[in-house]
Parts: sequence; structure tokens; C-alpha cells
Amino acid sequence: MSASLALFLCLSAAPGRALDAPAVTAVESIGFTVSDADRSARFFETVLDFEKVGETEFHGPDHERLLGVFGLRVRRVTMRLGEERIELSEFLAPEGRPIPADLKSQDHSFQHIAIVTSDMEKAYARLRSHRVRHASTGPQKLPDSNPKAGGIEAFYFKDPDGHFLEIISFPEGKGDPKWRNAPAGRLFLGIDHTAIVVSDTEKSLAFYRDALGLTVAGDSENFGTEQEHLNNVFGARLRITALRAASGPGIEFLEYLAPSDGRPAPADKRANDMIWWQTRLRAADAEGLAVSLFRNGTAFVSPGLVNFPDRALGFGAGATVTDPDGHAIILVSR
Repeated sequence: MSASLALFLCLSAAPGRALDAPAVTAVESIGFTVSDADRSARFFETVLDFEKVGETEFHGPDHERLLGVFGLRVRRVTMRLGEERIELSEFLAPEGRPIPADLKSQDHSFQHIAIVTSDMEKAYARLRSHRVRHASTGPQKLPDSNPKAGGIEAFYFKDPDGHFLEIISFPEGKGDPKWRNAPAGRLFLGIDHTAIVVSDTEKSLAFYRDALGLTVAGDSENFGTEQEHLNNVFGARLRITALRAASGPGIEFLEYLAPSDGRPAPADKRANDMIWWQTRLRAADAEGLAVSLFRNGTAFVSPGLVNFPDRALGFGAGATVTDPDGHAIILVSR
């Protein structure tokens, strides 16, 4: 038995501890697995104006425990746009599976990042000039008949591996005010949120709001031809719920009220598969939070909290769990 697992099991038998402050203090980064880190970095630099800010390669038993993949060696490239970061992880060993060709926007493994643009027309022209693959028919402007989302423009497309991405533009009075205070002349400003498909909003709220301490920042119900063509799903009707921590991009639930044919995440999904996304959350007390989640029946990928004394990944300890629909969360502490 590993030392980290023994400690975790010991802690899980100890008396409960109250979390007075929000358990999660920041959404630090959003990551996903890619087949070629150099190709993906060039895509985000050239097409979307991200900046490469770091690169590391890691392997060994602690990393295997954190991500649940034996024998791994990972090359990770960190990219920044504005104040937000993404992490591109290329598994040199063992190689995983590509994104399923039939992955749909309503499938429960769906996740994307929403990149804010200052000018939708120019942004779409930039994407077309680089021949990106469409996931939406084209940019869609949500109607004013939806008071909570009306005037927002968005477009879904894909990166070289087939990960879904979104560009989004907010009208006056909607979105984080910081997007209207961004430096003039920038086409792409930062990441507003990561969106995940959920099967049941209430179950997801019990996890993200009640257990992790995120705050509900807004909600809406979206439907109509614009929403259908944005998601490229006929008859799409979505319940959308936005949550935030004290800092970092938001986490947005997409619950498909219709159609209800979204498929569950593959039970054998692993971190080296291209379908894998992970959202890294900074916790005030990662150890206590991990114990609390364990008691509440949360699914763990790692055997509890794993320590990283060298902090090469940017944190001193971390635990990987999955939410009610299988989306991966890495809880970290300094």
C-alpha cells in the first residue's frame, strides 16, 4: 500500500472537519490531452493568439497515481491568453485513443473552453483563414427574446485533435466587465469559462456548489434555431447554469432538456485518451476536501492526495476525482 493511500484511508476514518470558507478558491487552469503538443501549441498561438509560457516533462509513480495511468511519460505545454491558462498534455507513453468520430454536443463527455473575442466577425474570418473545422453552422447571435442570454454571439469549432472550442462575444451589460476593459486592439481576450454537459443539474450543483463551494453566477434556458445551429443539435433546449470560484474562469453546466439522447462518458476513459479534459481547482484545504469527498462517495482516479515536493507541476499536492458525469477535476494545494 502506498504511503499516500494509507494516509488517505486513515484520514477518511477520522472525525469530520467543517469547511467554513469556500473549499475551492480558484479555477487555476483547464487542460486536455493532445496527440502532438507542438502542433497544438502552434494552433493556439497562430489561430487564437495564445502565448506559450511553460513546458515540462514528467513521469514516475507519483504522477501515475495522480492520473491513474501506469507507465506514463507526459510532455505538458502551458499556454496563456490574458489571465487564463490551458495545459496541453501529450502522452509519450502509453498512447491513448483519439476522440470518437461520432462525439456529439449533447454527449456527457463533452467539454469545451469559451474564448472571448472583441469582434466576432473578425474572429470568425481569422478561423476561416486557418481552415478550422466547424462544429456550429456559423456564428450565432442569441435572440433578445431570451433576456438572460440575448445578444451573446458564439461559434463552436474544433482544434487539430477534434476537441470542441468556442469563441464568444458579449454585448454591453452581459459577461464579466473585465472583457470590456481589455487592452484595445486585441482580438482574443481570455477564457470566460469551460462548459461541461451534465445529465442532471441538481446532482452537479450538489458536487460543484455544495461540496466544492463554487458560487452560482447565473442561469438561463436556451432554445430556438440559433441555439440549435450553435450546438448543431436539432431541437436543442438547454438548461445552462454558470458557477464561479473567487478567481479564474467559470464552470458552466449544459443540461440538455431535449434531446435527451446524450451518451454517458465511456466507463474506461483515461487521462491518456484525447477525450480527457481536466479542470484544476485550487483548494484552501485539499486534504480535508479530499476526505470529505471520499466520505460522500465521490469517484477518485488517484488514491487520495498525492504529494509532489518538487512542485514541478505548480502545486505541492493533488488529488484527481470525477464529477457525477465523469468530468475530471484535479484538486491541488500549495
